[in-house]
Amino acid sequence: QVQLVESGGGLVLPGGSLRLSCAASGFTFSTYAMSWYRQAPGKERELVAGINSEGGITTYADSVKGRFTISRDNGKNTVYLQMNSLIPEDTAVYYCNALNIVLASVSKYEYWGQGTQVTVSS
Repeated sequence: QVQLVESGGGLVLPGGSLRLSCAASGFTFSTYAMSWYRQAPGKERELVAGINSEGGITTYADSVKGRFTISRDNGKNTVYLQMNSLIPEDTAVYYCNALNIVLASVSKYEYWGQGTQVTVSS
C-alpha cells in the first residue's frame, strides 16, 4: 500500500529553522518526482518546492526561494524540506506529494501524505 508520512513540523520562532521529512513506501520512489505543498487557513493549496526523480532539478515558489531547500535520498525513499529564516507567513499544513507522469500512455500516478503542521509565531 502506498504511504507518504510527513514529520518534522512544529512550533518555531520567526527566524528559526525546521526540517521536514516525508517517508515513502509502496511504490517505486526513484521514478517519481516529489514535491511539498502547503495550505494556510483560508487560503488555497500552493506548491512550495519540487524535485525531479533523479534529484538534479528543483523548483521553488518565489515566496520561499533562498530560504527553503528540497532534497531527496532515493536510497532511503525520503524527501526533505529544509526551511530556514522562517516567517509567520510560512505557517501552514505542509503536504508531501509524489507524481509520475507517463507520457507514452498519457497516465498520471499521484499520491499525497496527510500533512504536518508548521507554525511560525512569537
